[in-house]
Amino acid sequence: MNSFLPMESCTFLVMAYDRYVAICKPLHYPSIITDQFMARALVFILARNTFLTAPIPILSARLHYCGKNIIENCICANLSVSKLSCGSITLNKIYQLILAWTLLGSDLILIFLSYIFILRAVLRLHTKGAAAKALSTCGSHFILILFFSTILLVFVFTHLAKKKVSPDSPVLLNVLHHVIPPTLNPIVYGVRTQEIKQGIRKLLRKGSDSRK
Repeated sequence: MNSFLPMESCTFLVMAYDRYVAICKPLHYPSIITDQFMARALVFILARNTFLTAPIPILSARLHYCGKNIIENCICANLSVSKLSCGSITLNKIYQLILAWTLLGSDLILIFLSYIFILRAVLRLHTKGAAAKALSTCGSHFILILFFSTILLVFVFTHLAKKKVSPDSPVLLNVLHHVIPPTLNPIVYGVRTQEIKQGIRKLLRKGSDSRK
């Protein structure tokens, strides 16, 4: 979990850059977004997450566990396991907090900056339908980012205010955060595919014909 969450965030960042180049620098797109660029992006995502998240299990391994062995979560998250320790986990919390704001925070800032540049470029387009086409290119990506960041922020704030909310709320939000974005991925991206659109229309027609 500690590795895949930043990896997903960094993937969104690379996708945002892809859309930025496609809209703001369309003539240079083939020379910028190449197979070599994608390979480097993949190596960067894996290397960044591997090196920065590697200390997390090391910090947990140094703790002494002598209490209960039941975590207060349905997902085996690192802090949920560390809380079972009899010692102080302050260092674990500080490192993961800094890591979360450094990785996820910087990714979100860069993503929204890219969309600011995209929006500025779209507003300068005077060709009929060009702005709508450009925005539709970013629509699916932006929707998934909103789901990813919104649920994550709600989970963080709920966790901070856990004394004022039900103890089951962070668990529910954690589950939703791991279920909703992956579930929406094929729907949001697939609806744009012509074959899938035709398949959905056929299913709707069959459903309406069967009711008649």
